Amino acid sequence: MDELHERDGQTRFELCTRWTMKHGLGLTRQAISQHLAVLESAGLVTTKREGRCKFHYINTDPLKAIVERWLSSGREGAKQ
Repeated sequence: MDELHERDGQTRFELCTRWTMKHGLGLTRQAISQHLAVLESAGLVTTKREGRCKFHYINTDPLKAIVERWLSSGREGAKQ
């Protein structure tokens, strides 16, 4: 997610290359595909096909909802 936050709209190949170059991670394309599929099923990544390429985009809306819920419940607990 950090890589998509830094540069949104990347293909799996671009993500593989960035992870390898920046972090020295030797993940397989299959491992990255599985990771992206989990993030997509959680609603944290969306995809868009353009021809043969599939671009991945970060979606922070689910995270915002969790943070807002946590912060609001923390404020209520502090009032008591």
